[in-house]
Amino acid sequence: MNIEEKLLQTISETVKGLYSIDPEEGMVMIEIPKDNNNGDYSTNIAMRLTKVLRRRPQEIAQEMKTELEKRLDDIQKIEIAGPGFINFWFNKDAIANVINTVLERGAEYGHSNAGKGLKVLEEYVSANPTGPLHCGHARGACWGDSCVRIMNAAGYDATREYYINDAGAQMMNLGKSLLGRYRELFGLDFTLPEDGYHGPDVIEIAKEIKEKYGDKFLKMEEEEAVLELKEIGKELELARIRKDLEYYGCEFDSWISEQWITDQGMVDKAIEKMQSMGLLYEKDGAIWFEATRYGDDKDRVLKKSDGYYTYMTPDIANHIYKYERGYELLVNIWGADHHGYIPRMKAAMEALGYPRENLQVDLCQMVRMIENGKEVKMSKRTGNAITLRELIDDIGVDCARYFFLSKALDTHLDFDLTLARTKSNDNPVYYAQYAYARICSVLKQAEKPFTKQKSYTLLNHPKEVDLMKHINTFTDVVADAAETRSPNKICNYIQKLATYFHSFYGACKINDPKNPELTNERLALSEATRITLANALYLLGVSAPEVMAKD
Repeated sequence: MNIEEKLLQTISETVKGLYSIDPEEGMVMIEIPKDNNNGDYSTNIAMRLTKVLRRRPQEIAQEMKTELEKRLDDIQKIEIAGPGFINFWFNKDAIANVINTVLERGAEYGHSNAGKGLKVLEEYVSANPTGPLHCGHARGACWGDSCVRIMNAAGYDATREYYINDAGAQMMNLGKSLLGRYRELFGLDFTLPEDGYHGPDVIEIAKEIKEKYGDKFLKMEEEEAVLELKEIGKELELARIRKDLEYYGCEFDSWISEQWITDQGMVDKAIEKMQSMGLLYEKDGAIWFEATRYGDDKDRVLKKSDGYYTYMTPDIANHIYKYERGYELLVNIWGADHHGYIPRMKAAMEALGYPRENLQVDLCQMVRMIENGKEVKMSKRTGNAITLRELIDDIGVDCARYFFLSKALDTHLDFDLTLARTKSNDNPVYYAQYAYARICSVLKQAEKPFTKQKSYTLLNHPKEVDLMKHINTFTDVVADAAETRSPNKICNYIQKLATYFHSFYGACKINDPKNPELTNERLALSEATRITLANALYLLGVSAPEVMAKD
């Protein structure tokens, strides 16, 4: 138990002991004051108890101060400030205990059991296998991947899933587009569907097909050729998507196909189940889901009068299958344009008996690529949208992921390409990685490796204390980022950690041959910082280089 956890627990026990109140989760809060003159930690619990106890917060704070002084070890002093804040000053070696905690836990530091093993399925990207991934997909891809990393670190049992939209009209249009480009390669007349796929990737796939199959598809009936080309094109596009995602550091645990869901009879079973539950009715030759009974603004067609299912129907079957596999919380990352789709899917799940809150949807807002202060909409090479691979080749995986993760998913993002290419402290990922490389350099320059101490009594400089207190918060930050699915909170933590280390480095001589005892303790603190920073960067899927690459 670190110093913050111990303080929170002691405050909670004090509230219960003094007032017979069992504090609700989140009621007891502590924070690190911006000004060290206000203590190492502070709580506003006395003010939060005012309404419950109907007493002045200063009186409550004074009672709690007296009791906390008896309960807390390693405390220097406790003071009441302002309208009822309780401020705590700890012995510095108590704060420094975090060093050994980090050294002992290593790559596991920051992990907890906050999620209590909850089985979570996070579905993201799920782009149609009809073309390359672009920058919009890139944002959702690293966000979903990072969320799963963070949740698993915080004690959840989280799985990554890609739902392949490989059924429906868009796949037929891929087949028709490929047939057109294929015929073009033989110098024959060809047509491309208006809502087909005209990008360079389709031309490249058509060339691959010609090279492998020759004129095979010229000898077929057009309908048969389109169906076969659709399947070949899907597999080639999907292979490219997989390769690009792996290149980006995003590997999925599960790939589920819409077509497979249908072929297994799950869609028909979903309709049968909903009919047996009285959730459907017929109107104008179509089958409707009475979604308005469950909070949607209108009823939804599941099977059209021509006998074809709407997009929603296999999606319902897919979500049922998620629950059938034992997942307790379903998380989807959808584009912001799918906002209206959320209430209808929640309605369907609630109607089928699943808790409405167990389906969570995080919306991915638009990304604008900015270069030299101006928006860049198209790739310079192809004239189409900038692809994920082009972006990575331009600025690297680390920069791409860090920039996408640094701002909340539900806010619009201006991605500054000029800044991303900059090798300076203005670039946040460079700033963080430079801190890591600097720590590695400090440790390598030491005359001898540090030895772990039972206690660290010499680390009293304000910059040392600030750094140790921030390291102490890491586990709580990870747990909070997991619960709220907010990798940007890890980015914020990393920026502060890098700043605290740079300040410590600038104010304190770490390798000091004239003071070997202090050097040893400062090297141990540097190593604890290195481990924490590496663990935080891993949660984002960003590397921790020991040496910064030169231009």
